[in-house]
Amino acid sequence: MKHDTVIALDLAKHSFQACTLKNNKTQRNRAYTRAQLTAMLSKHPACVVAMEACGSAHYWARTVETMGHKPVIIAPKIVAAFRLGHKTDHNDAEAIGAALSHPGLKTVTPKSTEQQGLQSIERIREHMQDQRTATSNLIRALIFEFGITITKGFAGLRAAIPLILEDAENEIPMPLRDELSELWQAYLSLTQRFQALEARRDKLIKQHPSCAKLMKLEGVGPVNALHLYLMLGTNGGNFASGREAAACVGVTPKQFSTGGKVVMGGIGKRHGKRQQRSNLIQGARSVLQKLQKREPVNQKEAWLKAMMQRRGFGIASVGLANKTVRTAWAMLRHGEEYHRPTLLVSA
Repeated sequence: MKHDTVIALDLAKHSFQACTLKNNKTQRNRAYTRAQLTAMLSKHPACVVAMEACGSAHYWARTVETMGHKPVIIAPKIVAAFRLGHKTDHNDAEAIGAALSHPGLKTVTPKSTEQQGLQSIERIREHMQDQRTATSNLIRALIFEFGITITKGFAGLRAAIPLILEDAENEIPMPLRDELSELWQAYLSLTQRFQALEARRDKLIKQHPSCAKLMKLEGVGPVNALHLYLMLGTNGGNFASGREAAACVGVTPKQFSTGGKVVMGGIGKRHGKRQQRSNLIQGARSVLQKLQKREPVNQKEAWLKAMMQRRGFGIASVGLANKTVRTAWAMLRHGEEYHRPTLLVSA
């Protein structure tokens, strides 16, 4: 990706480093305040403005686009490979500009305010879920110190806590009972808020045209539909092909080739979008668990059943997750509904 003039930005909260390059040669590299940076960009002739994917990157991408510039967001992992010397704002800005000249550079598509809003709601839901889990774990751990065990799951906790707090014969001191009672009420309140937020989020997703289409895929619920939409983009434009999207998630085999010899391995557990891959594979496993108990009724289920028998349950789950990502990309790219698999002809 070559351009005559490039402004490489190292973003922060208050101090911004801007490196101006012309024909891949540094012309200026200095720090700006937020007001100074905005004024400089608004007066500068139209050019490419490159930045690292970090907090507020999508905001700045939208901002510079309104000023007539072309925004480019680059993943931090790629920028790090071009950094020379110590990690400083000066060197980071130069590394961003250098990364832009790489011929095979893959960039991050800027998100719209609507996409960022949906993503933020999901982040809040995940945060509340983590808080609820942490609170339940704390309650269990404190009570376990007094030799009292509680069965797994939220249902077991809800059933046991009132009985434990009312039991005067156990060894839990009264001051601790009061604090555990307060902690239990906080847990119940957090659970209620979490469920209300989840219901509002699901309603938004079901009303969203793209997410509603994606939910028709096997093993895709509200969470997977939202993550697929955010990753693929409004029209699937974030990726050139379904395989590229699947590789980004990390549901394609690792490849090692040298001297004309190609070796294909398993999926890379430390590569790609790990949380999204986990959710997709979990959704695929739920589909396969039901399919194990009955005969296939369409060609896709027959393919999955044969793969399970040939390669095993785990590999079949990854295969379905891979196919789900590719199908989702094709649906968004071509603006089509999900075509149900052809039914098998009964003998």
